Amino acid sequence: MTDFYCSAWRRTAAAMALLALPLLARADCSRDIHVPVSQIGASVVGAGTTVSGIYPDLLRNLGAKMGCNFIFSVVPRARLEALFETGKADLLIPASGTPRRDQHGLFIPLLGNRPLLITLQGAREPITTMQELIERREVRVALVRGYDYGPSYQALAKELGSQGRLFYEVDALSVARLMQSGFIDATIMNPTILAGMAQNDARVSGLADRLRLEALPELPWGLSGAYISRKSLNANDQAVLRELLEKAARSGAIMESFQRSHRPELLSASIRPR
Repeated sequence: MTDFYCSAWRRTAAAMALLALPLLARADCSRDIHVPVSQIGASVVGAGTTVSGIYPDLLRNLGAKMGCNFIFSVVPRARLEALFETGKADLLIPASGTPRRDQHGLFIPLLGNRPLLITLQGAREPITTMQELIERREVRVALVRGYDYGPSYQALAKELGSQGRLFYEVDALSVARLMQSGFIDATIMNPTILAGMAQNDARVSGLADRLRLEALPELPWGLSGAYISRKSLNANDQAVLRELLEKAARSGAIMESFQRSHRPELLSASIRPR
């Protein structure tokens, strides 16, 4: 009888250990997670391997609790997109959900997001639609290469480019400097990006209180979040990162970070909870 109970106990213990294995596997990332990022206002701040900001800080904090170590590096946004598409970046964050990106990764929405037409305050007549912007040929526009807010945004960029009014820049700081100098009149992006850049870089600090924001109906509210690479990560690491990002979205920590970094009127026009 004793042998019977010992054997049963061993089988029970072995079964419990097997059941625990998937949980243990999900508890940690199997390797360092490589996250190239580009500077995006208060969301991502830094140069080289010294990176901070809303999203890097969030990943580090949650990663420490879930056994994931994130390795950050700063690259231009267009290069970041290429790295993600070729499987050389494990995460693309922050990013709007688009059909092109869906081909390469799993999208986890974190926030509601809306890009706006951004100009400097002045006496010009309002611009209320993309068609009006197309017809206002005196308005010169700069966009960040690699930003993508969907098909309407891409179609507008193509039309402005055909008119010779479009300038592509490597990052939001370059756009801000062109706007401050008067070389361009407008850009399209989430205004927290440009405002955050003005707060963090003395060269464009004068822009912060001069921004004029206009919503275009062709660019409605969408979702911003993170893409988890299907090419570079195994299934377990994808699952761990998905759980980590879902926890971040449910916690409200990202929205709280934006509220600490930006004025309420700026957020109400462009950022809201998921």
